[in-house]
Amino acid sequence: MKTTRSSSTRLALLTAPALILLAGLAVAHPGHDHVHGSGFAAGLAHPLLGLDHLLAMLAVGLWSLRQSRAFSLAAPILAAVGMLLGAGLAWSGFALPGVEFGIAMSVLLVGVLIAALVKVPAPVGAAVVVLFMLFHGHAHGNEMPHGASTLAYLAGFSLATLAITYAGRAAGVFLMVRENRILRVLGMAIAAAGALFAFG
Repeated sequence: MKTTRSSSTRLALLTAPALILLAGLAVAHPGHDHVHGSGFAAGLAHPLLGLDHLLAMLAVGLWSLRQSRAFSLAAPILAAVGMLLGAGLAWSGFALPGVEFGIAMSVLLVGVLIAALVKVPAPVGAAVVVLFMLFHGHAHGNEMPHGASTLAYLAGFSLATLAITYAGRAAGVFLMVRENRILRVLGMAIAAAGALFAFG
């Protein structure tokens, strides 16, 4: 009985991320303009409705686990900081070049870092996360619904960013204690999705 329950739990944990990704596929990145409601609700939903955003945040969480403890713990906060900086640039009127390509490349490159089990010094990792998420934040800033509260929108997508990144870390913890090959395969799948976003 205990073994059956344990197997069911493992199966649920492994299939949950796949179901989340499939849900994201249904609406993908171009469909954000259908999100209405308060600024908070729109901000909360926005990162979940684009597969590119969702994969990037999950990937940052996964990758951070193989880094130093300090960087690993800070990664979700760094992702949120990058998002906030990017949104701030958008709202200040600064046109960040190649935003969509930057978003796609962030997915591809973090996927490669996961697949190759790359470790970097904490300052380098922090800079990479903030830079990658800058593009995502810029897109979020540009796509804020007209009339939405800026502070509520910021709070919503910051909370979503933290939740998704922490979910990536939780999935990584589960996988790392079992089999690195699964983590590598997941990294390759994320990188392939990024390549599709960038060049497809």
